[in-house]
Amino acid sequence: MIKDQIRQMFGTQDMTVGTPMSVLLRFSVPLLVGNLAQQLYNTVDSIIVGKYIGDTALAAVGTAGPIFTLLLTLLMGISTGAGILSAQYFGAKDRNLLGRVVGSSFFLILSSGVLMTVVGYFFSGAMIHMIHPPEAVERGATIYLQIIFLGYIGNSAYNILAGVLRGMGDSFYPLVYLVAACLLNILLDLLLVRNMGIAGVALATILAQALSGTLCVIRILRMKDTLELNRETLKPDKALTIKLCRLGMPAGLTQAIFSLSAIVVQSLTNSMGEAMIAANVAIMRVDGFCMLPNFTFGTAATTYIGQNIGAGKGERLTKGTRDLLKIALVSAGVLVAAILLFGRTLIGLFTETEAVLELGVMGLRWLALGYLAFSVSQVLQGTMRGAGETTLPMWISIISTVIIRVPLAYLIAAMTKTAEWPNGQPVAIFSSLLVSWLSATVISIAAYRRGKWRRGIPESIRKDM
Repeated sequence: MIKDQIRQMFGTQDMTVGTPMSVLLRFSVPLLVGNLAQQLYNTVDSIIVGKYIGDTALAAVGTAGPIFTLLLTLLMGISTGAGILSAQYFGAKDRNLLGRVVGSSFFLILSSGVLMTVVGYFFSGAMIHMIHPPEAVERGATIYLQIIFLGYIGNSAYNILAGVLRGMGDSFYPLVYLVAACLLNILLDLLLVRNMGIAGVALATILAQALSGTLCVIRILRMKDTLELNRETLKPDKALTIKLCRLGMPAGLTQAIFSLSAIVVQSLTNSMGEAMIAANVAIMRVDGFCMLPNFTFGTAATTYIGQNIGAGKGERLTKGTRDLLKIALVSAGVLVAAILLFGRTLIGLFTETEAVLELGVMGLRWLALGYLAFSVSQVLQGTMRGAGETTLPMWISIISTVIIRVPLAYLIAAMTKTAEWPNGQPVAIFSSLLVSWLSATVISIAAYRRGKWRRGIPESIRKDM
């Protein structure tokens, strides 16, 4: 009986029935906890590296992060496309097309995994060198990045198949698998870091990711009551694969734009010295947790909207978006309060160096307000993606990051040069990011109200919105 209750609450969820607020909360809570577990990968790595190896190694891990994230955008795009299609076909109760989504996803996991493993491993050193970190940081970052890329297929399997599962309303099993992988990661970190240094931390991460990816494959193959799985459906479907990539490509490009802007700004950060690099790593680790509710509710919006469009229930769309905005704003408000109250303690998890602590606390205070704004933009953009409009969020990201954030960071840096900070003051990094988030939110609200994102929704559904 307990098992049945767990399945009812945390298995695949039909988000086309029940009150929007309740189904969104039921879906979002496991998804949020799962995202927290995923963020623990890098955070635990950073804490252990900072405490056991030192600030230089911590800076190396942080320097490698934006580059790996950039090359992860292929997976993020495929995962978004797979999630949109699985949500719509699940809402329409089309078992055959759901099975074909899985078959195409398996093909993309293998092909993208092999490609990116080769590219990432052999070009890690060149990519790290391009952003000009200090020599000691460059050596450690290259070693870390090369090993991380050896585990790309495991990462690919988890990200893409978790997208499929979440599209079907299953946010519980991806959570379980991430928690298991996170625990393995922590255990291996502690076992390997003393003898292998930064290489041991990277090895622990890829082994844990391989576990979560394998568990997702097993879960999908056992869902024969939900989707049609046979030789025919598991073959890659050319038309469906193209559609999946077409839907996911703008989302992947959006993430690529974020990562590229982070890499360009990372070069500016590197010019400010090792203390600033280490502080920025700590800030971004805390930031990763603060962003999780926003990304979670964006995913929830995509799944909810996709399922209800598939089921032809236009009357539920606007209500669901409004309820999710309320949830997102409350969650962001709690996080902002925590940052303002406990910022120094959070940065202190990564370093005991006073200069790094002061820079870290200052950065968090600058970014605090932005989390409220970002929660709104993520829900609205998630709604657009669920309706099949993935291009508009991409353009919003281009405007807010490429056109606004990057030039602004360098402009403020040029205006704040002093003897102590010959390449500009850290406020350039933090204030430009805050302005970028605020501008993305304003544009997202305007685009949502204008309504062009509804064009992909059938007229019979639009009239009920």
